Formats: sequence, structure tokens, C-alpha cells
Amino acid sequence: MTVIDADCHVIENDHTWDYFDEEEASLRPLSLVSTRPESQGKRFMSIDGRLRTVGFAEPRGSAGEEISGYTKTSAVSRTLADVEARLRHMDELGVDVQVLYPTLYLTELTSRPKVEAAMCRSYNRWLGDIWEQSDNRLRWVAVLPLLDMKEALSQLRWSMDHGACGIFMRGFEGRRTLSDPYFYPLYEEAQRLNAPVCVHAGCANTPYRELARETFSIAKLPVISSFHALITNGIPDRFPALRFGFIEAAATWLPYVITDLRRRLVREGKPPLSDNPLADNRMYVACQTNDDLPFVIKYAGSDNLVIGSDYGHADTSTELLALRNLHETTSISPDVLKKILEDNPRALYGI
Repeated sequence: MTVIDADCHVIENDHTWDYFDEEEASLRPLSLVSTRPESQGKRFMSIDGRLRTVGFAEPRGSAGEEISGYTKTSAVSRTLADVEARLRHMDELGVDVQVLYPTLYLTELTSRPKVEAAMCRSYNRWLGDIWEQSDNRLRWVAVLPLLDMKEALSQLRWSMDHGACGIFMRGFEGRRTLSDPYFYPLYEEAQRLNAPVCVHAGCANTPYRELARETFSIAKLPVISSFHALITNGIPDRFPALRFGFIEAAATWLPYVITDLRRRLVREGKPPLSDNPLADNRMYVACQTNDDLPFVIKYAGSDNLVIGSDYGHADTSTELLALRNLHETTSISPDVLKKILEDNPRALYGI
């Protein structure tokens, strides 16, 4: 069985921006290190005039880091400064393929299309280089400059030729939800290229982030909202070959949302939800070992669940040994286990 970790991360660093075109060098993020006593050594990036914390680069010795397994990863592995070190650690974990998501891009970084395009281009080139070094074991989702749709489509085409296996999106993209017609050209090209839309925990709407403040509302709820909005607005029907992933928001919300959609669609005079809504809409959800999977499967089936370790982070979704622990912590059959670890992520990412 080929084991596929459906949600891993890379930590952006100075090398991420070495792929900038020379004429765009002035737009490159700047790395800064604090010299103040209260934050001595803390690293930041200045992006388009705003300071951003560089997350999770150095262990702090917290309980959460121990529980998640973060302390068992190295900085060169998390930042992929040493690709071979990451591959060796994957071998130790019993993982054949990791799908890489960004870290800085979980939030909105700039409102200027030119800056966004240059940063995305460098990031994607960096990940394409990493893929080439990995013997096809480190796949990645493309980060696209969605403020400029023409440029986004161009970068998507390049990325899919260089190891990308999906499109990174957040549940709220600027002032738009994912059912907005603005994204239709992206969805059309994505289904042509066999690229799934991967909705990851995070939020690119700064006013909403400032209003919500706490992490669950900021990071998780936009994922759940996007699932609901895409079905309510018939996006899977409009793009019948397009797949969707909903990543790092667990899966126990599925029964609630599916139950709500069954009633809501009928009352709004829309086509009713089918008996197998995930499969029929080509939607895949990343579960966690603390989900009540038998309950989830009752509502959502077992053909559209994947699992990720959140490798490289140390938050409540992170469990370094999640893929190994899945059969020990849940009462699922061997055939369902194989689906979650191999068959379903292969189908989602086209691996």
C-alpha cells in the first residue's frame, strides 16, 4: 500500500524568494530578526510593508509541540532546506508521498496584484525545484495570484507541469467566497488540467480576521462555509469534472452540514442533495484521528475521506503519527483504512 499524507506543510524562508525575476527584486520579502529583549531572535518577514511572523521555525518546548510530534522534526526538514532529510524522515514515518501546503499564505499577504503575482511565482518555482529533487515523493498545491486571473491561470499551467497536484485556496478569498463567478475561469481551467481545488484552513479576508480574532473562527469556519456555499450554488454541477478538497478542518462537521443542506436545498427550490453527496460532487474531506469516523462515514461514506499529519506545524490539527495511528484510534475496517491512506488521496490529487 502506498501511504499518502494528504496535508503537510513547508515553512517559507529566505530561499523561498530566491526565484524572483530580477526586474521584480524590489518586491521581494525582507527577512528581519528582532533584537528587543522581550523578543530576542524572533524572525519576521516584511511583505509589502507589513511585518509577518515567520511561523514554527524553531521549537519553543511547549506541551503542544510535544503532543503534536513537532519536536521530532528538524528545521532543515520543515523548511525543506534539506530535501533528503525530509525524505528520510518520511521513510521513518512510513509515508511514501507528502502533499505540501504553504504556511505564510494561510492569510492575506498583500492587496497589490503585482506583489502577489511575483511572490506566488517565486514560491511555485521553489516548490517545483523541491519536487524535482524528491523523486516525485513531495507533491504540492500551487499558490496562485488570484487578484490577477490571467496571471493565475498562467501560473497554474506552469505549476501542473512541475509537480503540483492541486490549487491552494482559502474559504474566503479577499472579499469573495468560492462560489463567486469571478473564479469560474479558474475552475474551468482546473478541470481541464485535472487539478483539484484544495480549500485549506485559513482566511484571506482581513476584516473578517480582525472581527473573529480567535483561531477556530478564522481558520476552520471558512472551510466549512465554502463546502456549504459550493453545493448550495451548484458549483460542482457547473464544473462536472472538477474535484474539491477540504483540508485541516477535521470531518465531524459533515453530518451537521449535510443534514442542513438536505432541508435547505428543498426549501429553496433547488435540486435535492443526493444520497452520496461527497462522491456525487467529487468532494474530499481530510479527517483526523479524533473524529468519530463511524458516525461520519454513516453520513458521508468512506470513499471521499483522506488524512494528513499537518507535518511542519504544531497546532491542534497536527499529529505527526496520524497516518500510523489511524487504525489504532478508530474502529474502521482494513479496506476503509486503505481507502483513506491511499485510494482516496490518489483520487483527490490525481497521483
